[in-house]
Amino acid sequence: MNPVSTPTGVRLDASQLDAADPLAGLRYEFEIPDGTYLIGNSLGALPRAARDHVVAEFDRWATLGGEGHDTGDLAWKGYHELLTRQLADITGAHADEVVAMNSLTVNLHLLLVSFYRPTANRHKILIEDHAFPSDHFAVESQIRQRGFDPETSLVTVSPREGEETLRPEDLLAVIAEHGEELSVVLLPGVQYYTGQVLPMADVVVAGHEVGAMVGFDLAHAIGNIELDLHEWGVDFAVWCSYKYLNGGPGGVGGAFVHRDHVDDPDLPKFLGWWGTDPSTRFEMATRFVPIPTVESWQLSNAPVLPMAALRASLDVIEQAGGMSVLRAKAERQIGFLDRRLAETLAGRVENVTPKALAERGCQHALRVVAGDGQRVFRALQEERVYGDWREPDVIRVAPVPLYNSFADIDRLIDVLDRIVS
Repeated sequence: MNPVSTPTGVRLDASQLDAADPLAGLRYEFEIPDGTYLIGNSLGALPRAARDHVVAEFDRWATLGGEGHDTGDLAWKGYHELLTRQLADITGAHADEVVAMNSLTVNLHLLLVSFYRPTANRHKILIEDHAFPSDHFAVESQIRQRGFDPETSLVTVSPREGEETLRPEDLLAVIAEHGEELSVVLLPGVQYYTGQVLPMADVVVAGHEVGAMVGFDLAHAIGNIELDLHEWGVDFAVWCSYKYLNGGPGGVGGAFVHRDHVDDPDLPKFLGWWGTDPSTRFEMATRFVPIPTVESWQLSNAPVLPMAALRASLDVIEQAGGMSVLRAKAERQIGFLDRRLAETLAGRVENVTPKALAERGCQHALRVVAGDGQRVFRALQEERVYGDWREPDVIRVAPVPLYNSFADIDRLIDVLDRIVS
């Protein structure tokens, strides 16, 4: 096993790092597929308690039937509220600014209805050129729905020629360049392909300076890096829960709307009965009285079973001590993986993720220099070392501090070394 240097200069190998890891025991809170599971950036592992939480709701359904909506601390009518405090902690938000609901792209459409208010002079949306396809499709369709043309209203920003990641100064320059025409800046917190963490706080300042609204797709950021959405002044954000939040395949999404906007009566929105005042909701009246929080964007009652699964993971994150503690371990794992790559695979496998810690999360985007990445990826799968492949040529792996060990990183490098050789 190759060693890694600690801040004191003492070099520790994987077994020593795992033995000294205060979070090592959290691994046993998850059911992890056999092998080396490094794909938490795509689908997080199953929290053991999720089975109990979901079965509990099956039991309540079987015994209470419709009365389950109003019965006990787990009453389905307010089930989404059970997730609110922990989601607020993870995102750096206030409780009235976050809600678990729908899926990511549904939430993105709902919030663009509110925050994309184009005019003849200010109609552009800025996204990155390599945006996740769903974001691109959502933005393009929103532009068309408002009677504008994506050819003139969709602005993209790209890395420089020959570079893989966005330079922050280039991103801010594009915002300034289109300033008077810019309606919305919509960017990822963490770029899905390269794993680059974008300078969210700086983007908010730059966007607001030119009069634009600023939103983020946090699919690869939530549960991965520390967020401070309220203090940064983010206008809106959306996320899914099945990656670093371990909410299960297709798990419930979430949304953030800053306090400056949650109770704005002039903000347009699509309405549903779960967004109206719960004290009068079941009077079945047709006058909408918005909840004075982000909950007013809700359309329908909570999907209880996926929310039950997510509760289990949020409890483990809280048990760990929150995102600052998880991030500290993630940084140790990043350093260990970087060192092992450099010492064992230099010149054969490169990492296109930025080197600076502030610009990266758990994910490492690896490229095989010889160009036979798909062969290497298939061979990794055969060895039960699980990452995922993203076109055109990147193998993504993500040591997740909740359940991945330093020994997992060692095995990844050792197997890669043998395959590439």
